[in-house]
Amino acid sequence: MPTPINTPRLRLSGIDKAFGATQALRGVSLVVAPGEVHALIGENGAGKSTLMKVLSGVIRGDAGTMEIDGVPYIPADTLDARRRGVAMIYQELSLAPHLSVWENIVLGAEPHRFGWLDRAEARQRARGVLARLAHEHLDLDRPVGEFSIAEQQVIEIARALLAEPRMLVMDEPTSSLTQADTEKLFDVVAQLSAHGVSVIYISHFLEEVRRVAQRFTVLKDGQTVGSGEVAATAQTEIVRLMVGREMSDLYPQRSPQFGGPMFALPAGGLEVRAGEILGIAGLIGAGRTELLRAAFGLDPSTVVHTTPARRWSERVGFLSENRKEEGLMLPLSLAENASLPKYKTLARWGWLPVSVLNAATAPWLEKLSIKARDAGQGAGELSGGNQQKVALARLLAYPARVLLLDEPTRGIDVGSKAQIYELIAKLAGQGCAVVMVSSYLPELFGLCDRIAVMRRREVVACKPTTEWTEQTLMTAAVGADTA
Repeated sequence: MPTPINTPRLRLSGIDKAFGATQALRGVSLVVAPGEVHALIGENGAGKSTLMKVLSGVIRGDAGTMEIDGVPYIPADTLDARRRGVAMIYQELSLAPHLSVWENIVLGAEPHRFGWLDRAEARQRARGVLARLAHEHLDLDRPVGEFSIAEQQVIEIARALLAEPRMLVMDEPTSSLTQADTEKLFDVVAQLSAHGVSVIYISHFLEEVRRVAQRFTVLKDGQTVGSGEVAATAQTEIVRLMVGREMSDLYPQRSPQFGGPMFALPAGGLEVRAGEILGIAGLIGAGRTELLRAAFGLDPSTVVHTTPARRWSERVGFLSENRKEEGLMLPLSLAENASLPKYKTLARWGWLPVSVLNAATAPWLEKLSIKARDAGQGAGELSGGNQQKVALARLLAYPARVLLLDEPTRGIDVGSKAQIYELIAKLAGQGCAVVMVSSYLPELFGLCDRIAVMRRREVVACKPTTEWTEQTLMTAAVGADTA
C-alpha cells in the first residue's frame, strides 16, 4: 500500500530508556520526513547514541512508540532493522579487521547463486558502492585492518549504503575524514535525499549541520529540548540549547611566547618550540598519523630510534586517533586508564590502592567535564566523546611536556571542544610543545601557530597560520599548480 504523502518517514514518541538508576532517555520525540536530512545534536552523554540504538534494534526502549512510514516499528535486532529499511553507521567502527574490503561491505547481505556465495557479484556490488563514495580505488582484497581509520570509515559507510536503506543514521561520519572526502560524503547525502532516503545526521560540527541538514533536534540530558529549521535558527541559539548556556568564542585568544626547539619530528626538519602549537594538515594517506606514531616510537622509522617507554620518560605523550583499540583499555576503570603512566609514582610499597587512583583522577573528571558516575566506572561504559576526554586526561595528568595529538577532538561535542581548546592553549602557555593532527581545517586555523602540510608522506610546506588560507592549504595538500 503506498505511503500517504503527509506521513512521516520516521516518528518517535515518548521514548524512555534506563540503565539501572541512570535514566538515559526521558520521553524523547523525533519526526523525520521522507527525503529529509535531519540533524540530531547534543553534547556527549545527551542520549543521541542511546536513541539511535533503540531505533536500529541494538536495544529495546522501556516506553514509547516508533513508526516507519506510518507502520508500527519494533525491530527484533539490527538485521531486522536493516530488512525494514533502517541502516546505521556508528561512530565507533564495527568492521571485521581480518576480512577483506569486499567481505566487510557485503557482510550479512552476501549474494548467492545456487546456494553458493557469488564472489564476482559480491565484488561488483562492493566496487559499485565504493564508486558512489569516490573510493573505487580501494583494494577489495586487502584486509580492512590494514587501512587507516578514515578509510575504514568510508568502508563502513559503503556497507550501510549497500542495503539501499529508507532511513539512514550517520553518527559522526566525517570525524576522521579530510575536507575533500567530507565534500564527497555531502554529495552522497544529497543524492540519497534526492532519491527519497531520509537521513539522521549526528554531528558536533555545526558547520556540517548547516551544510547538509534541513531540520534539527537537540537532546540534552536525555530529553528533547528544541527543534526547528536549520536555516532559520542562529548557530548561537543551537549552541545555547546544547550546553544550556551562552557560549563565548570557540577558540581561545592567545599571545604565545615561544622558547627554543623542544621536539623534532622525523620529517621535513620539523621542530616544535616550547609554547607552540604546530598543526599537521593533509589528505587521507598523506602520512600525518604515521608521522606522529614514528615520532613516539610506535612504528619503525629509519630516522627515529626510540620506544614509547623512552618517550614517556622524556615527558612526551601520544594521543591516538583510535581510542577504541589503542587509546584506552575499555574494561578498566577511568582511574586506571587516566593514571597508567603514573602507576609507579602513585604506588605505595609496591601496592596501588584504589582510593589513591580515584583521588588522583577525580580532579580531571571535573576539569574535563567527563560525565561518569565516579572514577571507578568502566571506560567502556562511557560515550565516545567522554572516552576521548579520559584518553586526553592521561596525558595531562602525567604531565607530558610534549603532546602529540592525533585528531584530539574526534567525536567531542562543541562545548567539550571549547574546553579542550582552552586546555591545549593553557598548556602551550605554560611552555608545553603541542603537535596536533586534524582533518578539521577551522580547528587548525583557530588554534595553531604554524601549520605544516603533508603530501605523499612528505612535508611539502610549513609556515605561520596567518600566511595560509584554506584554499592555499588544500592546494598544497593536493599538489595542484598554484600559478
